Amino acid sequence: MRALVYDGQLELQTAYPQPVAAGGEALLQVKLAGICNTDLEITRGYMGFRGVLGHEFVGVVERCDDPTLVGQRVVGEINCYCGACPTCLAGNPTHCPQRTTLGIDRHDGCMADYCVLPARNLHVVPEHISDEQAVFTEPLAAALEILEQVHIRPTDRVVVIGDGKLGLLVAQVLRLTGCDLLAVGR
Repeated sequence: MRALVYDGQLELQTAYPQPVAAGGEALLQVKLAGICNTDLEITRGYMGFRGVLGHEFVGVVERCDDPTLVGQRVVGEINCYCGACPTCLAGNPTHCPQRTTLGIDRHDGCMADYCVLPARNLHVVPEHISDEQAVFTEPLAAALEILEQVHIRPTDRVVVIGDGKLGLLVAQVLRLTGCDLLAVGR
């Protein structure tokens, strides 16, 4: 399969081995992948990652233990956790000490013809959402996470520093709070 691989340098490989889904995982045919600034930072040494880049995608489930997912168009959560450690059992799977992260930490990513993720990480994309819209699910989820961590009131003054893709999504999310918002960029 084709894959965009980083191993000290960026290379499009045309004969990269297709991943094999283990129990509980799904094999996904990638339809569309987004490029994140994290992907660019990885090519500058961030996280020491080596492998297939990418964590923003829309794909179709080709193989899975759950037959209801086969053929479905999906997006996916990028943290692959064990589900059995004290951190996972306490309801914090994104902080699992054994977790890997799609295209960022010890888990080949989605800038390839195929990728693999745990079936529990997948979310079916409604028919009325286009691939071009759905590919923004992961960065939009990251932007929405801010409101899970910080209570922003309409009387608060907030500055978003950076006007890249994520900065603009963060500004749109924060605007929903009614706060006095300023976005600063180049």
